[in-house]
Amino acid sequence: MRIGIMSFAHLHAYAYADVLNQLAGVEFAGIADEDAERGKAVASQLGTRYFNSFEELLKADIDGVIITAANADHRRLTEMAAAAGKHILCEKPIATTLEDGLAMEKVTREAGVKFQMAFPCRYVPAVQRLKAQYDDGLLGRVVLLRGTNHGKMPGGFFIDPEAAGGGAVVDHTVHLVDLVRWIFQTEIKEVYAEIDRRFHDIPTDDCGLLTLELTNGAFMTLDPSWSRPDDFYTWGDLYLKVVGTNMVTEVDMMRQSLERIGSQDPNYQWEFWGSNSDYGLVKEFVACIQEDRQPTITAQDGIKALEVALAAYESAKTGKPVKLDN
Repeated sequence: MRIGIMSFAHLHAYAYADVLNQLAGVEFAGIADEDAERGKAVASQLGTRYFNSFEELLKADIDGVIITAANADHRRLTEMAAAAGKHILCEKPIATTLEDGLAMEKVTREAGVKFQMAFPCRYVPAVQRLKAQYDDGLLGRVVLLRGTNHGKMPGGFFIDPEAAGGGAVVDHTVHLVDLVRWIFQTEIKEVYAEIDRRFHDIPTDDCGLLTLELTNGAFMTLDPSWSRPDDFYTWGDLYLKVVGTNMVTEVDMMRQSLERIGSQDPNYQWEFWGSNSDYGLVKEFVACIQEDRQPTITAQDGIKALEVALAAYESAKTGKPVKLDN
């Protein structure tokens, strides 16, 4: 199995490359990048081949690609990969517009290639345990959810409104929306949001608060902000509290960590020892190719998550709730 990576614009590309080098029977076949200097440097650092263009990479003897470009480039690169018959793992959000997301679903389906969205949080053991508890009826009827996805301001294309399609809200909303849809088998029917820029001098939003009404009757609040300072001890968090009629439970993706406090500099150290959700994500992508089956996270999942983020921007602009078709 030979997999290439299209663009290192997104920081997650480094984590995915690391997983490719860990998986037995998988070869990290090479990199193509719109920034030649960056691409050559990364290829040298990771010990793989640099291709001078995306077209050259797609002509190579590879089975699939991981697309980690700017959000606005996802459609173009997906169409190129589908035309070349390569299977695709695409970074989130799926695109910057619903039109592009729907086009990506159509082109990959018609080309007969597999398309998997990069929602690695599904592979966190605590998240999977929560889903099992819900499926077994232990939670009862879900009444209320509270989620946060805080992080550092990433810079780069993320703060270019055209390249990213927004700021913190589009970047961080999609993870928790996907988890809620997947775990509870529900859709989001209405979105109300307040969005602003409070932490950084950037052209995009860096904070927001969403209130969501779900088709299963539950309500949810979501804070998807870039509110962590640059020197924060980790990139951020992903937290979900669930209030059910039978029990209350919570998932904290960064809870599996070790804190060390001492007298020497640095006097505070934080180390994460928990599971590698990126490993589960990339392993699933490789497995669906090997087993010739559809991925468990589809383009439709990406479209539905994007729909909620875009509705949040519309709500913040109009000051009114936005209803979604389901």
